[in-house]
Amino acid sequence: METIGLIAGRGNFPILFASEARKAGYGIVAVCIKSNTRRCIRRYVNKEYWLSAAEFNRMVDIFKHDGVRKVAMAGQINPYFLFNPKIMSYPDVKDFFGKIQDRRADTIFRAFSNKLESAGLELLDSTSFLSSYMPGEGVLTKRNPSQEEDKDIELGIKIAKHLGSMDIGQSVCVRNGVILAVEAIEGTDNAIRRAAALSRSSVVLVKAAKPSQDMRFDVPAVGLVTIKNLPGGSCLAIEAGKTLFFDLKEAVGLADRKNIAILSIQAKDFS
Repeated sequence: METIGLIAGRGNFPILFASEARKAGYGIVAVCIKSNTRRCIRRYVNKEYWLSAAEFNRMVDIFKHDGVRKVAMAGQINPYFLFNPKIMSYPDVKDFFGKIQDRRADTIFRAFSNKLESAGLELLDSTSFLSSYMPGEGVLTKRNPSQEEDKDIELGIKIAKHLGSMDIGQSVCVRNGVILAVEAIEGTDNAIRRAAALSRSSVVLVKAAKPSQDMRFDVPAVGLVTIKNLPGGSCLAIEAGKTLFFDLKEAVGLADRKNIAILSIQAKDFS
């Protein structure tokens, strides 16, 4: 049985990856990040190691010790460690980030993936085994978007693609042609909260992949928590085939109860 290494971050993403990979016949050695990875991941992996964010250099040795040749990254690591003086003062961390002046997501991930590959490890797409969690084109809820929401979606897709091309974020909140919030390091949920505070009503949330999306990391994802954070009567538009949707059945059920429209679209139509 081939073993895959998993760098497990926050949320359900790493758990689903591990679960689906094992169903496909693979073993999983997980490197879990303290204060990020959910403890229940141990039920879905063959072996686990718990490291702090400052110990990332140990990952290569761990995977090699366990005979791992292929590695996947799933789930975000809390980005605020970048502003933690204690963590950033560790020699290994300081050496790695000292060479990166532009610390946007893709720059950091690519530098880290290069580090893994230089050690002989192949970095897999984070969506491997998860194609069923990426909806195709169509409306997923009982309610269809209104004509006004369609206009906001068209604007939101264009803005989201521009944001992605600059590696700033993947989400934008719109209402009546007004850009209420764009996602940066704070993440989608906080962008929704800012938008809702401004609109004091429903919003249109658009989430799309970057034009040059590297499917090995930072893949756009939404889920039940996204719907919980959206005000009633809102609309969510995601890019078909490129956005992971976790807890889809529960999320759609809640969306129907909150009169939220969810649709999956081909973003190229709005380029």
